[in-house]
Amino acid sequence: MRTKAPEKLYTRNGNGAGFLDAGERQYIFTIRDLADEDKPRERLIEHGPASLSVTDLLAVVLTTGTTKEDVLTMAGRVMKEYGEKSIASQKNAKTLADDLDIPIGKATQIVACAELGRRFFSHNAMGAPTLRTAREVFEYVGDMRSFSKEHLRGIYLNAHYKVIHDEVLSIGTVDTNIIHPREVFKPAIEYSAVAVILVHNHPSGEVTPSANDIAFTKQLVEAGALLGIDLIDHIVVTKDSYASVPAPYRG
Repeated sequence: MRTKAPEKLYTRNGNGAGFLDAGERQYIFTIRDLADEDKPRERLIEHGPASLSVTDLLAVVLTTGTTKEDVLTMAGRVMKEYGEKSIASQKNAKTLADDLDIPIGKATQIVACAELGRRFFSHNAMGAPTLRTAREVFEYVGDMRSFSKEHLRGIYLNAHYKVIHDEVLSIGTVDTNIIHPREVFKPAIEYSAVAVILVHNHPSGEVTPSANDIAFTKQLVEAGALLGIDLIDHIVVTKDSYASVPAPYRG
């Protein structure tokens, strides 16, 4: 029986519901068709926010739907396509509107709500998690493992390997021609991080890093060295497994 190697500790180097009639006309149920006890806003008033799902809470924030979809359908689609962590970390309303095909006004409501959450309930350094191994990172990012789209996430650490900031940097294929190093290291500078861990998911379930993953990581290691900010790992995750991308900083 093969013995599993111990986890390597990170070490910084210092550098819509509806139906069709006979005429094929589609009818969309709106939130107004629901009984009052099933409407998210009324349930929140009657029973409090804890009684609502995340999708219901987002529907309350969005208030109304569009001519294409009712608010509950929109909220459900947004959560399915973007994921909780991605929604919470998105700061660009235009990007959100484009990615999700929703009106810019709806996107600004989501971004503003997320920003309020960050400001009201930001973690202090003492309560932040400590990440010292790839396994700990894999467990930390459990919310993104089953996303249907590829997400690149930056986790920013202080000198004690505690998480001081965490955000989704891009949605789509990880490629050096699409994502510039400044997008990765700008939050590090903003939050005075000394190290960065990158994580992205492979929806295909293939955990092996691609050629693009390797080239992108090499570029970031070199950029980080110039800035004095360590990229201490870049991890590919799938639903059940993970792998670190080969890079010059590993012996």
